[in-house]
Amino acid sequence: MNKSALQLMQKDLFDLAHHLANQHYQVLIEKNTAHHAGLSQYPVIGLEDIGDAVDLAIVMGGDGTMLSVARSLAKAHVPLIGINRGRFGFLTDVRSEDMLVQIDRILAGDYIKESRMLLSAEVTRQNKVVFSSCALNDVVIKSGVRLIELEVNIDGKFVYKQRSDGLIVSTPTGTTAYALSAGGPILHANLEAISLVPISPHTLSNRPIAVSSSSHIEVVLVQFDEAQLSCDGQSQVELQVGDKINIVRAENAISLLHPSDYCYFDRLRNKLNWS
Repeated sequence: MNKSALQLMQKDLFDLAHHLANQHYQVLIEKNTAHHAGLSQYPVIGLEDIGDAVDLAIVMGGDGTMLSVARSLAKAHVPLIGINRGRFGFLTDVRSEDMLVQIDRILAGDYIKESRMLLSAEVTRQNKVVFSSCALNDVVIKSGVRLIELEVNIDGKFVYKQRSDGLIVSTPTGTTAYALSAGGPILHANLEAISLVPISPHTLSNRPIAVSSSSHIEVVLVQFDEAQLSCDGQSQVELQVGDKINIVRAENAISLLHPSDYCYFDRLRNKLNWS
């Protein structure tokens, strides 16, 4: 983030905290945010402790910030509001210039509440779990240098072997992210589904598919020179031949609070430049 953008975010954070405190809300600032923004007037708290201490989390930044916070707070069931200070803003949908008015409306009960599913991913190596994480957008298995060969099973049934640059297993939320650029379908955010999108498959007949959100997806790494798994592009692990990756719907979901005039199709049209 450049100096000018940081200064604008610092001002927005100060204005929002001051606005809420004046209305007698208890305001807590995440400790790293407080440090970088120079906000010393309010109590600070670690991200890992926020879920037990607050009734609502307001996230200021881009979609990447929201992804990180959502994974951290998923078990706490704390609703989230996103104020966009990034570029795309699919998840952080409140504009910073409107934030005080929109936050007041939401706090007054004038909002739309939306539940978004997450995925749980687990890597098993020689019958031992070596990595586990959750993802709001996607779980990505990707080659480092050359094609990888992987086997996909769904609910214990063999689906296919494929050679490709990798595989994106996506929630409906994530279908407007990496999966979209790889040629996957856009699934409405409220659908109970998971999409599997090959990345540059060697055989063009390997197409994206969507399955029920209750499905158990197992991916076995058959052959590759180098590969890794990532959750939301943020939590990563290096893979080895023979690793099994089990992906299921996570037990927890997150709740997003939107302004009452929020429309999913409006966001698609505006963000994707549809006519």
